[in-house]
Amino acid sequence: MSILGSRVIRKEDPGLLQGDGNYVANLELDHPLYACFVTSPFAHASFTSISTDEALAAPGVTHVLSAADLEANPIPAAVKGRPECARPILARDRVRYVGEPYALVLAETPQAAFDGAELVYADFDPLGVVIDPEEALKDTVPLFPGTSNIFSESDQAQNPTLFDGADVIVGERLINQRLAPCSLETRAMAAVPTQDGRLIVYSSTQSAHGLKRTLVRCLDIDEASIVVRAQDVGGGFGAKVTVYPEDVAIAAATLKLRRAIKWHEDRSRSMLGLVHGRAQVQYLELGATKDGKLVGYRMRIVQDSGAYPAFGALLPTLTCLMAPGTYLIPNVETSYVSVATNTTPISAYRGAGRPEAAAAIERMMDRLAAELEIDAVELRRRNLIPKEAFPLTTPTGANYDVGDYARALDSVCEHAGYEQLRDEQRRRRVERAPLQLGIGIAVYVEVTNGGGSSEYGRVEVKDDGSIVAYSGTSPHGQGHATAWSMLIADELGVDLDQIQVITGDTDLVPRGVGTFGSRSLQTGGAAISGAAHELNIRAKRMAAAMFEASEADVELTTSGAFVKGSPSLTIDWSNLAKRAREMGQPLDVTLDFDPDDATYPFGAHLAAVEVDVETGQVRLISFTAVDDAGRLLNPLLAEGQVHGGISQGIAQALFEEFRYSADGTPLTPNFADYTVISASELPSFGVIHQETPTFMNPLGAKGIGESGTIGSTPAVWNAVIDGLSHLGIRHINLPLSPQQIYQSIAGRQ
Repeated sequence: MSILGSRVIRKEDPGLLQGDGNYVANLELDHPLYACFVTSPFAHASFTSISTDEALAAPGVTHVLSAADLEANPIPAAVKGRPECARPILARDRVRYVGEPYALVLAETPQAAFDGAELVYADFDPLGVVIDPEEALKDTVPLFPGTSNIFSESDQAQNPTLFDGADVIVGERLINQRLAPCSLETRAMAAVPTQDGRLIVYSSTQSAHGLKRTLVRCLDIDEASIVVRAQDVGGGFGAKVTVYPEDVAIAAATLKLRRAIKWHEDRSRSMLGLVHGRAQVQYLELGATKDGKLVGYRMRIVQDSGAYPAFGALLPTLTCLMAPGTYLIPNVETSYVSVATNTTPISAYRGAGRPEAAAAIERMMDRLAAELEIDAVELRRRNLIPKEAFPLTTPTGANYDVGDYARALDSVCEHAGYEQLRDEQRRRRVERAPLQLGIGIAVYVEVTNGGGSSEYGRVEVKDDGSIVAYSGTSPHGQGHATAWSMLIADELGVDLDQIQVITGDTDLVPRGVGTFGSRSLQTGGAAISGAAHELNIRAKRMAAAMFEASEADVELTTSGAFVKGSPSLTIDWSNLAKRAREMGQPLDVTLDFDPDDATYPFGAHLAAVEVDVETGQVRLISFTAVDDAGRLLNPLLAEGQVHGGISQGIAQALFEEFRYSADGTPLTPNFADYTVISASELPSFGVIHQETPTFMNPLGAKGIGESGTIGSTPAVWNAVIDGLSHLGIRHINLPLSPQQIYQSIAGRQ
């Protein structure tokens, strides 16, 4: 019987739960220096000099380094044609957001470094500030003198016939607010010079190989002279794919001083330095016939990219790609513009452009349902792409592989008790109850492993009989050690405990892409599975030759290989591996899996909320999720991803927003002001698995790490507006705070 599809408990957890995690902060180094960065208190200012005398005189401080002291190239801009927007390792003469580093203090203890950083200051000359991305379009406050604030834009012109045949057109301005990723472990790094001239870098990163490539480029060093190791990583949510100026600065300072350096930022600095997510303004129009058949959809995006063009400047391309969602819309028009503002740079955050697309179309479907006075579920049913239409290329160029959207919608309605919820809603409205019931639906589709990148896998049987897997993925909580062990165990018939999984070490794993975009199982898992399958063939062939038996009669088990019906013909894994190596056919297989295209997971979420119309308070009373990520390898791992994703999506809908004052001062720089969700705000989730295997990889698997985030935000958003719809309220922007809701109710009254 195959182990695949079983609820296998994570093998990573015992060590982590017992405090044996191997994090950067836990590294024991020989007399390292400790780093603290000096960051800008201004959102936009120029400076000509940095005062370091007081800091250098402070106890324990050994060095204060500025841009002039470090030999490093800037981090290239993420968009082509804007080399002047490359991100400096340390600001040289201008700072562009509060929290931008401009000096590096090194000391014998962490506290001495922190205290020393408080004594460094620059002679700042404040400049104009632009926070609003739509204001930034006017270029009245250019962040890069002599150039436009527009980092990138599409060139699609408006189609005057887009809504031909529509009886009704609804329009809305939606805001996907700026969010802080808030991973449990903040940014951390250590760099150690070796006696043979190499540099060992330990980092809390989602892509060890990506970090290595950037360090090689910025430091102008040979690839062989550096190794990057990502050991245990305490979360990332996309933000740790980015390579930061601090990463390069620590490495450059280590090379300069030939002494180990360690850095671990505190939470307040992380809130300003770790890239933010979302920050998108959308102008939307959706047209349909009077019976609810969709005719056309227009999306125009203004993307806040922050002070430097990181991946955030390109996020609208994913939003535009996924604009039609799960619906048959004959005509779709999208356009975008990404602009610079005096804020923390924007980059990937769980979902990265796809939650924004799902929120847009799902909010507009509810707006249209209200306008046409058609039930929100019924309107969706009339327009969902049918199962038999797949594979399908959408008007925006997405190649949907497989889907069964109607089944997911029917399933979520059945499990959540949709009709009963509507009956209860009608009762409360008749009674004019202070706690009104709102029901929100979202049917979503997203893209995983966008771009169809490949991944490295290798499986080896050692001479001692142990099995080691090497993967180019870089897990930070996803459970790859368990998942990859399951794939190998399924092929080789061994126990999970016999298998060691190695990731995140660029010396031991020669190449890799990393873990982001919900890509790992369908690429890295497929590579490991394929390598294990080839190893299965080699092992059976070797054993059959040794026993002069048919390969079909050889079986593999925990103890080794044996011939069915002949118990005396058995060889253990250790001797089999040694014999194979002696014969020049080692039990060691490398495979790079390169899929033809991305995959498109989908699902349906339903939220029920109580809205107190007297105070604006919202309470989520139930949440049901049907998610289809193709074939499930381990439902327990999948549920963990879904639970976490749902929580983050709900948090965006109801609580979280990173805000700035007009002069660029952060107003939510710590957990006292930035309202991170907790368990007390969440009900127990109803999670239903649906499996529609894809043909894009041998496992039939799609990604599931971001699905919960993508479906949950619009479901809760729609639920709250639905709970207020009888008052004539059609839209409120996120987050749906009691203050915003109360003001909307008061405005209608």
